[in-house]
Amino acid sequence: MRGADVIGRAPTGTGKTLGFGIPILERVLGPEEGTDGRPQALVVVPTRELGLQVSRDIEIAGKLRGIRVLPVYGGRAYEPQIDALRNGVEIVVGTPGRLIDLMKSKHLRLDGVGVVVLDEADRMLDLGFADDVEKLLKQLPEQRQTMLFSATMPDAIVALARRYQHQPVTIHADVAVDTAPSGQVKQLAYLTHSLNKIEVLARILQAKERGLTIVFSRTKRHTQRIADDLDFRGFAVAAVHGDLGQSARERALRAFRSGKIDVLVATDVAARGLDVSDVTHVINYDSPDDADTYVHRIGRTGRAGATGVAVTFINWEDTPRWKIIDKTLNLDLPSPQETYHTSEHLYTDLDIPTDVTGELPTKERQREGLSAEANIDVEGGKHAGGRNKRRRGAGGGGGGRGKPSGERGGERPQSSSQATAESSDGEQKPRRARTRRKVTGDSPAAATGDSTPQASAAEGPARPRRRRRRRPAGEGAAE
Repeated sequence: MRGADVIGRAPTGTGKTLGFGIPILERVLGPEEGTDGRPQALVVVPTRELGLQVSRDIEIAGKLRGIRVLPVYGGRAYEPQIDALRNGVEIVVGTPGRLIDLMKSKHLRLDGVGVVVLDEADRMLDLGFADDVEKLLKQLPEQRQTMLFSATMPDAIVALARRYQHQPVTIHADVAVDTAPSGQVKQLAYLTHSLNKIEVLARILQAKERGLTIVFSRTKRHTQRIADDLDFRGFAVAAVHGDLGQSARERALRAFRSGKIDVLVATDVAARGLDVSDVTHVINYDSPDDADTYVHRIGRTGRAGATGVAVTFINWEDTPRWKIIDKTLNLDLPSPQETYHTSEHLYTDLDIPTDVTGELPTKERQREGLSAEANIDVEGGKHAGGRNKRRRGAGGGGGGRGKPSGERGGERPQSSSQATAESSDGEQKPRRARTRRKVTGDSPAAATGDSTPQASAAEGPARPRRRRRRRPAGEGAAE
């Protein structure tokens, strides 16, 4: 667009990343083209996952020129990001919070930025990043190109564009004035009971031709509960929500993209960061709060012309809200049919075999699962599998395999001071035995092991235990 400010309105999956990424790559200078290492372009995103995806796509597109792209987001150590900025980068992709932190600490210089992109701007405002976004924009040079991309255009986005853009060009990418879901997605809504939702979900996950599936829930705790329940039923599943650390979230997303798991249970925050092309089903386990949330959720399927299925569970108390969503988006689903896991129309609508149960049969559990995905910590190290489990028998528990029943499963590991003392003396020092006094008698119990006689002599004779004398019940009254 020859440097003109742009407002891009398009649903997810329409190629927005390369839409602004390629023009950025054409404008920035590479490491061997006279650049001084300062960031020349800034892309602001609402979530960590979206930032990783955007930076990955731009880095691949600019690989031949050696363009350095740095993803910057919270949940990671500052040092690797600071080192990368010192070494020089051309494009920075980051979340508002971490960008502000690096800018305040003088590690991120914005005086050389000529292009700024606000990706998923409506979501950033929904997450409360409006003030941070404005702080970043105020630190940028006046002469710059500002591109704003959003699936919806609420009043706050329009006001932001008026303040920080100059005569922007508006582009609509295959979307009507009233943003609607993709026509490639088959949309269904069922009136379900909260206690029967998990049974209905277990049947849907056994539909024919089902591929990767995303299940959306409203709260973090509920998201984890759904994932645990599906895991118990034999499905290859993982959860993504705010209570998980960054390493755990990235591990779940890697396993989902690679096909080691085929069910991902997520909150709405994760909805914007997922860019997986072959998601076939999206299930709204909890009804969305508004039309925008509904569009963003089901936008995970039916991407780039592909077909998909979106199923929404509606509780009785959600009915008024759902009618507003239905009317806003012209879904023609104002009165969802009451549905249970035994309802015949559930099986016919979604092509589910009639003989399935609430558990995945053992013979169909072909996925490797989340445990097969390597766990990469925030410093970049890898742990085989996922959880760093303690070796059995290494603690002070019961007897281990191959040991006599009277032996302990393992000795307590020695401290560093003990190891140093043993190595310097050349031989292991005897452990001082602990003595116990007898309840009655005049001498302590015999010391066990290799206790020293000096320790026993120093103790002296034991004092007999004093006996308490009880007064007869009638004695006090007699006095």
